Amino acid sequence: MTVTTLRASAAGLLLAFALAGCAHVPGVYTYEAKDAGGTKATAFDATTYADQAWTEKVVPAVRSGATDVTTVAAAIDKDPAAAGEQYGVQAGTGSPYAYLVKGSGTVTKVDKTVPTGPMTVEVPQAGGKPLTVTIATGPVIAGTALRDGAGLKFGDFTNQIEYADVANKLNDKAKTEVVAKIDLDAVTGKTVTFAGAFSALAPGTIFLVPTELRAG
Repeated sequence: MTVTTLRASAAGLLLAFALAGCAHVPGVYTYEAKDAGGTKATAFDATTYADQAWTEKVVPAVRSGATDVTTVAAAIDKDPAAAGEQYGVQAGTGSPYAYLVKGSGTVTKVDKTVPTGPMTVEVPQAGGKPLTVTIATGPVIAGTALRDGAGLKFGDFTNQIEYADVANKLNDKAKTEVVAKIDLDAVTGKTVTFAGAFSALAPGTIFLVPTELRAG
């Protein structure tokens, strides 16, 4: 065996040992990201982020920025684009507008046969028939209305997965912090006061994810 061959073999063994030392299982090589300071990067926790955002951003945004739902509905009916500019928040170019709204009305139905558990609320309007608002009660609550309406932007996150996960976790907060406090079996026929966000996905449809929902 030549000197060159011996040197190459030794270098190969050293490299193998070095790589094996980077893994938790012998023979399995892993890469662990580090920040500029040389420490391990912390994995993103969507639940923790959403818990903090719910308290510090989402609920305050709705309380300070919500417009009466009948006002927003009338504006959308008249001119969707102008309504979006005046009352809505857009996550990005081409995205639907998300609206922060509030109101009160009478519950006419809670449909538990549908996964989203739609609660139908008839909201009185001056000089016309009531406005129908549907409130999601779950167990399935989907969409990005809370995230977008509160102004959380894609640029705040590392990637699309984190961005989507936070939207889902905020919807979970609506279930645990808001809907769970309502007796859905006894609310039909009662007046409810609500606040939350909805995305303008279909004309004439308001499907609200609540941040506040009180009966009586």
